[in-house]
Amino acid sequence: MIGIIDYGMGNLYSVKKALERLGIPYFVSEHTEELAEADGLILPGVGAFRDAMNLIRENGQFEFIEHWAADGKPLLGICLGMQLLFEGSDEHGETEGFGFLPGFARRFSGKDSQGRRLKVPHMGWNSLTFHQPDHPLLKDVEEGHAYFVHSYVIETADPDVLIATSDYGETVPAVVGRGEIMGTQFHPEKSSTVGIGMLKNFGAIVRERSGAHE
Repeated sequence: MIGIIDYGMGNLYSVKKALERLGIPYFVSEHTEELAEADGLILPGVGAFRDAMNLIRENGQFEFIEHWAADGKPLLGICLGMQLLFEGSDEHGETEGFGFLPGFARRFSGKDSQGRRLKVPHMGWNSLTFHQPDHPLLKDVEEGHAYFVHSYVIETADPDVLIATSDYGETVPAVVGRGEIMGTQFHPEKSSTVGIGMLKNFGAIVRERSGAHE
């Protein structure tokens, strides 16, 4: 069973509908005592990094998510939710994230390598390049296009957390992870067979991990 964390800034409807189409059991809750009963968690997110972290702390979810990750349980961050897994962001002033993964979110430069201006936010379909094709999140998923909507991009000095990247004038960490902590910068629930395949694989990861502890 997957728990979708409701902290007030997630695009919950589209994630719910995608899981329903896949036949993956889920529930949505803001209450940590209910979320604790899940086998895996999804942390969605749309909006500003600072606002999201403030709400997560106000809702008493910060320590819960920290303990969840420390216990080695599956966690998938989507879009802003992925960025929250990193050390922080400079959006509306520097704000600390969870720090599960090494890196920092900063605003797109808005220029390509030739100095030509690019639209920010980065919005629309963009191709993925797989760096860890054997990662369980990518099982039976082929390189293709995914749907992005974001103004901030993760900078990381650790290539080991890059499962897949895209390009928008610069390298965009598109799928990231270490151990049971995973994330997609794009919206998998809106990314056709590529994204839906990754959601299906996350469901399989959760089932496998929960079975291992039974």
